Amino acid sequence: MTFTPIVGTLAYLWDRDGDRVLMVQRDARPDDDHYGKVNGLGGKLEAGEHVVECMRRELREEAGLEFTSLRLRGTISWTDFGPRDEDWLGFVFLADAWRGEPPAQNDEGGLIWVPRARLLAACDPDPAVRQAAGLALWDGDRHFLPLVFDDDPRPFHGVMPYSGDRAVGWTYERL
Repeated sequence: MTFTPIVGTLAYLWDRDGDRVLMVQRDARPDDDHYGKVNGLGGKLEAGEHVVECMRRELREEAGLEFTSLRLRGTISWTDFGPRDEDWLGFVFLADAWRGEPPAQNDEGGLIWVPRARLLAACDPDPAVRQAAGLALWDGDRHFLPLVFDDDPRPFHGVMPYSGDRAVGWTYERL
């Protein structure tokens, strides 16, 4: 079977001084596949773009920011993802320096600064800790988000099949 995914980018902007991460609260459009979720910034690759150009464009469009430091943290193949059962290949980045100030919201919802400790608590193996963090992440985010912020310099490369809105597996390796 040939894998023909939608290619996308996803970035987590980490303000190291405040130890907080810029996220979008997807609450602007009820028809949004991500409605009600808190997510990093990013989107679909357009024809003729490479992934860094896509990430640059998405950060500009979604937050009015220009990154000055960007690292690829990993790639993920999401299969049967979301309400449309789409296949995605995502390039996951960490940005820890940029120019500009984000607005309070964009077309997708409010832009919020989340303490990194709260974001990582939302990824805890204990469901009670995740619930107490109070962040509506995609189910599978809890598996890869800790890898975005860890000290291992090697990128991760993973596969995460979905069934509806639930991750039903997660395998990865680092090179």
